Amino acid sequence: MNRLLSVIFISRFGQVLIFLLVNSGDGAIFPYFYQLFTPIYYAAPACFYLYVTTFISGRNRLRKFEWLYFVPALLAFIHVLPLPVSSVVRWESIANEIDQNKQLFVTERSGLFPGWFYYLGRPFLLLTYLTATWITVFRSKVRIEKMDTGARNWIFFFLRVATFFQLISFIPLLTLDLEAPLFKASFILINCTVLLMIIIFILHQPKLFYGYLFVAVDLDHDKDNTDDKVSINDPELPKSTAVPKKTTILPDQLISYVDSMKSFMESKRPYLQSDFQIVDLANELNIPVHHCSYVINSSFDKNFRDWINGYRITFFIRQYPLKSDRMTIEAIAYESGFKSLTTFYNAFKKETGLMPKAFFSQQLVS
Repeated sequence: MNRLLSVIFISRFGQVLIFLLVNSGDGAIFPYFYQLFTPIYYAAPACFYLYVTTFISGRNRLRKFEWLYFVPALLAFIHVLPLPVSSVVRWESIANEIDQNKQLFVTERSGLFPGWFYYLGRPFLLLTYLTATWITVFRSKVRIEKMDTGARNWIFFFLRVATFFQLISFIPLLTLDLEAPLFKASFILINCTVLLMIIIFILHQPKLFYGYLFVAVDLDHDKDNTDDKVSINDPELPKSTAVPKKTTILPDQLISYVDSMKSFMESKRPYLQSDFQIVDLANELNIPVHHCSYVINSSFDKNFRDWINGYRITFFIRQYPLKSDRMTIEAIAYESGFKSLTTFYNAFKKETGLMPKAFFSQQLVS
């Protein structure tokens, strides 16, 4: 999925780069980049379709027959090879058509195959895979509704942005004055605006973006041998909380505090916030901080950090079997409220007596 998504981004980058090179008048470099990105253009529509379908289905590998979707990209690669039988390419004419905002509809021959291979082939692939993707999404409504909120938000955001970028390529067909400077400026402005929207989305949803797109941590990788290593140099290791010696709480009040804390943790799940502190708990329940500390130490026999990490580990144990096929352990640990893997492994070992791999293996046996 990481590779599929990277091809989509690189393809869009290539379109903007080619457009800028042509408009800068640098005719010497432009042909090399044009040939370089052509196979990627033909692979991008298939990558878009495969990324969405594998994301929705929860798969992390392509099926064997799905590699056939990349046959057009292979043909495009052959098309741009400098073979002896290839015709002479008129790069000035191609540059002029791109300068007129016809990058998707270049009619000049650019390689081994005739011009229609480009100006009919690319639009056909783009529209075919775009239509197939949305049909798949509509047919998978039930599966999508079962996704967690973050995954659902991401896939619909990605779908809308990618669809917008693909459809905007057809604007030249609807525009009469294609050489107007306003349209060229608008092309760059629209691309930059949408890119800014993506960046803002990522900044507001960092866990989602990191967890679903570019994570590559393998829980079961033998070389990492993570289960046998627990670092003690963890800046987030539980630290003892000072409890005033003269703290006095009546039995009824102690029971009330315990019930309030349990109810709040189970209903609001504040432990999912990695920066949640005992001060926040005290403010939410309107209880003095030193009373919170005393109750946690005396009634739960833990300090605050161990107590809240216990909730996070319980949440992780429930979520991992449901999400391990499409999310990494690091992503699920972050989703559970941990700031780092080191903190997570230490807490998991302390709470269950085992490391994750051994714990879930034991669960399967039992």
